Amino acid sequence: MSAESTEHAISADAPAQDEVQDGLEPEVSDDDAVEGGNDSGNDGLTSAKGTSASRLEEEGDVAADYLEELLDIADIDGDIDIEVRNGRTYISIVAEEEGTGLESLVGRDGEVLEALQELTRLAVLSATENRSRLVLDINGYRADRAGDLQQIAEDAIAAVKEKGEPVALAPMSAYERKIVHDTVADLGFVSESEGEGADRHIVVSAD
Repeated sequence: MSAESTEHAISADAPAQDEVQDGLEPEVSDDDAVEGGNDSGNDGLTSAKGTSASRLEEEGDVAADYLEELLDIADIDGDIDIEVRNGRTYISIVAEEEGTGLESLVGRDGEVLEALQELTRLAVLSATENRSRLVLDINGYRADRAGDLQQIAEDAIAAVKEKGEPVALAPMSAYERKIVHDTVADLGFVSESEGEGADRHIVVSAD
């Protein structure tokens, strides 16, 4: 297995679309802090405007080392790719062949992936004393899930139109909620996150 760093143009001064984060809660709710501008139940918000390119590169290297060691311990093959864009580090673990065991690091509905992402963020915090907003993907799970989430948002809007009343969605992670919020906003409807912790979910409405 190898850790490969892919260099991309980075603007250290340009704020990311979702440039604030929560404290390290079990749910990893940093993305949720800016979901459509409609969330208010997040504590410990900090700005990521000052995130420098060198800090993000260091973050990616620390995370890659941590994940590579984890793969060694688990005896799972996978290549680690690092990308920095929009003021955030994105790390993906992929395998050229099926049956490598990477699917076990995704888990049911991405539960293991979310936990592993949080552990990786904690590893970065321990090594650099900086909170991390990195996003971890394994075998393209998040990319595939994004398509499903967009469909969920569209179905919710259709239900709102039909029933004329708000529609509550099932609980999901902060990262997934942001995708739904963005999709709903693009379609001209309104969404808000309600509930706490594992019960936090989105409610879609016409206004």
